[in-house]
Amino acid sequence: MNIEFATESDYQYIFDRDKHLLKSLIFSKIAGKEIYILRNQNGENIGWMRYGYFWDNTPFMNMIWIDKKYRNNGFGKNVVLFWEDEMRKTGHKLVMTSTLANEEAQHFYRKLGYKDAGCLLLENEPLEILLTKVI
Repeated sequence: MNIEFATESDYQYIFDRDKHLLKSLIFSKIAGKEIYILRNQNGENIGWMRYGYFWDNTPFMNMIWIDKKYRNNGFGKNVVLFWEDEMRKTGHKLVMTSTLANEEAQHFYRKLGYKDAGCLLLENEPLEILLTKVI
């Protein structure tokens, strides 16, 4: 598996799968190098990870997506560790993410060393768990 920054040629792949990102923001996230693309040995896209910044200064992982047939092979873990290393190289000492309390992802993040840091409760939504990790 290769992990690299998304390019404009990845736009359609991301657009077709990322239902949480406004269409108008995809190109700016690509230009800002805030989306990593995961590719298999044949160069085919198999997933992505995108992030932003909480309070405009703390890297915040917004979304990991692995195409169904590639799940449970360690690709999610690999991209998280890759991202953490990249954030460390740029001088960051803390990273964040979140997940819904009714999702299994919370266990994935805790296995990777993320700690519960709080929560957010929006009307008619499950509890959103905020997680942090010192890197």
